[in-house]
Amino acid sequence: MPVVTKSEYTFTSSDGVTPIHVAEWIPDGKISGVVQLAHGIAEYIDRYENFAEFLASNGFAVVGNDHLGHGKSIASDENLGFFSRRDGWNKVVDDMETLRRLTAEKLPDTPYFLFGHSMGSFLARTYLIRFPDAPLKGVILSGTGHTPAIMTAGGRLLCAVEAARHGPLYRSRRVHDAAFGTYNKSFEPHRTDFDWLSGSTEVVDAYVADPLCGFTPSVSLFRDMMGGLDFISKKSNLKKMNPDLPVLLISGRRDPVGKNGKGVMKVYTMFRSAGMRNILCRLYQDGRHEMLNEPNRDAVHADILSWLSGIPN
Repeated sequence: MPVVTKSEYTFTSSDGVTPIHVAEWIPDGKISGVVQLAHGIAEYIDRYENFAEFLASNGFAVVGNDHLGHGKSIASDENLGFFSRRDGWNKVVDDMETLRRLTAEKLPDTPYFLFGHSMGSFLARTYLIRFPDAPLKGVILSGTGHTPAIMTAGGRLLCAVEAARHGPLYRSRRVHDAAFGTYNKSFEPHRTDFDWLSGSTEVVDAYVADPLCGFTPSVSLFRDMMGGLDFISKKSNLKKMNPDLPVLLISGRRDPVGKNGKGVMKVYTMFRSAGMRNILCRLYQDGRHEMLNEPNRDAVHADILSWLSGIPN
């Protein structure tokens, strides 16, 4: 089994100011491919360490960054949960492309994959539209879903009102509850506000106890994300993706973000309608939002490794 070395570094964000924190897990010996991770909202890249070490121990280099306003990628404490005053969503996607280029320079001619979870899956879908010529071998979308245009429009309006009243860094409970307030309903009586994340009480308790997780993001971040969700739902944008790119969708059948599988299948149908030819969807029975952190995570990890290893070079 390869020896895995973890290292960290920073690069300057596309906002021109914020240092973006990067973690990478590199196995010694032959490297089969690179997997770049894009994490979700109100978390950070080191939560993926177990998954990264698993992939690296099986010959895949893994790299990921803390998005703007998350983890160690913050200019100051008040910027936790804040992208940017202007065009924040695209700045985060631009940072993903910067990381891809930096990593490809270190590991040239190595098959390159993108993995996005939750908000990271929405960022990854934006990336596929904006950078269709990026030399990717495949993309994995975890915990993704679909939000109808009328809901994104309503969300953007609410965010605009709150930002006008209180400023873009304001943390609005109204906006937070509108975005996440219904997620625990399927798990009544719930033990915590985050039972919807995972069936593992250990994972949920660690998330609740972590000051870098579960916080209320800024209204401007929510505004940016609503704009991103609208962007990735437009048929004209979906048709810009590389139709030959292999895509793996993974989700739990009890994941409220994916509407218990219905939203995930909607994404599958949208991709197929846009001309994507190579899509596989895996829905896990009783799985919640974080399939990488469910009690059956070893089987999920093995399924992902099998898919990565099956993509021809």
